[in-house]
Amino acid sequence: MKQSETAPFLPASSQEMRDRGWDYVDVILVTGDAYVDHPAFGVALIGRLLESHGYRVAILAQPRYDSVESFKEFGPPRLFWGITAGNLDSIVANYSGNGKVRDVDQYSPSGNPYFAEKKTKNERRRPDRATVRYANLARSAYSDIPVILGGIEASLRRFVHYDYQQKKLRASVLTDSKADLLVYGMGERAVLEIAQRLSEGRSLNGVPGTCCRFNDGRFADMTADHENVILPSFTEIEENKQLFLNAELLIDKHAGSYGESLVLQRQQALWVAQYPPAQPLDQTELDELYSLDFVRKAHPSAGDVPAYEMIRHSVTIVRGCFGNCSFCAISRHQGPVVSWRSENSILREVEKVVKMDDFRGTISDLGGPTANMYGVSCRINGCPRHDCLQKGICRHLKVDEDFLLNLLRNVQKVKKVKNVFVSSGLRMELLLKTPKLLAEILDSHTPGAMKIAPEHTEKNVLRLMHKHGEDILPQFLQTCRDLGRERGKRYLFTPYFISAHPGCTLEDMKSLAAKVRELGLMVKQFQDFTPTPGTLSTAMFVSGLDRDTLKPLYVALKDADRRKQRQVLERFIDRRRQRNKKGK
Repeated sequence: MKQSETAPFLPASSQEMRDRGWDYVDVILVTGDAYVDHPAFGVALIGRLLESHGYRVAILAQPRYDSVESFKEFGPPRLFWGITAGNLDSIVANYSGNGKVRDVDQYSPSGNPYFAEKKTKNERRRPDRATVRYANLARSAYSDIPVILGGIEASLRRFVHYDYQQKKLRASVLTDSKADLLVYGMGERAVLEIAQRLSEGRSLNGVPGTCCRFNDGRFADMTADHENVILPSFTEIEENKQLFLNAELLIDKHAGSYGESLVLQRQQALWVAQYPPAQPLDQTELDELYSLDFVRKAHPSAGDVPAYEMIRHSVTIVRGCFGNCSFCAISRHQGPVVSWRSENSILREVEKVVKMDDFRGTISDLGGPTANMYGVSCRINGCPRHDCLQKGICRHLKVDEDFLLNLLRNVQKVKKVKNVFVSSGLRMELLLKTPKLLAEILDSHTPGAMKIAPEHTEKNVLRLMHKHGEDILPQFLQTCRDLGRERGKRYLFTPYFISAHPGCTLEDMKSLAAKVRELGLMVKQFQDFTPTPGTLSTAMFVSGLDRDTLKPLYVALKDADRRKQRQVLERFIDRRRQRNKKGK
């Protein structure tokens, strides 16, 4: 990548565009987040990447959507609009899992989800289904400019999906918005190819990692040179909810195998076609991406952004996840193949963090989706599953604890670094295979209490979650406590649990509470299952069927039933608090 000269921020207003001496931009990236120029924010990554290849990029952050005027801020982009809801799906950002309106948006200035100081109807900074809303406004502003969708909302809503706020199935955001193309997954390769093709006046057909839409008249031409996977249609799924689970299982299988087939789904009058996925960035490409000139601050117009405050001194070291949990979209979006940066690249970024004027000695997180997948690789190529933990650790998985162990030790040696924490997710079964790494994380790299995510304790619920073994949590805690006794230390843990997951009954939650009590754990973090788009758990929620057997299973659909499951843990927490007060 050729690094271009950069101003402190990418232009976020027409004045900033003129200050650079520009009278046009090539690409306008529209986002539902406040603009933060930090590599943990997708828009910043894509914007800086395009800039490094010589393109003029502007950021339209949290635009007003009550009129088209805000979309004319920079004039028409020469190449395309890039539309994203932001780092979160807009419905997840705006509503709790039970449909309650959220009063805080971590990705907005001061956490305020509204444009005004007080709540005002239709005045949220991030509109519901922001991808569709923004795309329509971009098209209205300049009808002849290509509109490209991307980000996690577009990626997970690219086929028929469930919207838990509306409590109904919806068609693809690509057909709803009438956009030209949708980028799914991590979009660096696709976005660069799109920019290059449009610069050269070439067609966007067949870009890896994208979806297009077309009508029946083009069906034969689109599918002639491909092997095809045809999903149940929107109409068929509406008539038979089992087909929604069938479709999600097909998508999941295809994603895990990095299949070369064209995946097609009819959406009423149109078709959505998913081209084969883009290959993950290799280590050199990842290193180059994270070496770009990020300011690592929020734009002055954004003020204080809570999400930035949490991650400003963190460093991403790994991408992707081969855990494939049913309720999680990471494998679907970032991919089931784990990629990691080189140690030298990470150390160079740490040196940048150390120079920040507000750095006080603590690297808050060396991580990613699952921090201890750093350096873990597969001994074989071309695995059709990429499902490495569901039945225990796959025998083909190469786990070398020295990768992460050496990285932590070398980051700790950087001048002015006092603490290096791992605050990202950690897989307990992998830590049990890496005892030296586990001991060092517990002793030196845990900020107070280690965060663990057993999610549940009951065998059948764990199976439905696609997690292996109800014995992992007790084994892990016993190992850690044995280490603590050897060292004369007491280690603390913050476990995370999910209530009301499909297949979870009230009795399952009572068993969970009893086992947590026996294990001596304090429960502080839990939530009701949220049926977000693009997960197999959501497909089970909608269809009422077991992902493995396709037989009916219990689903807590009513608010009252979900509340009862949640209250089991709430009462457990209240009793522990009362006992602790008496103990004091």
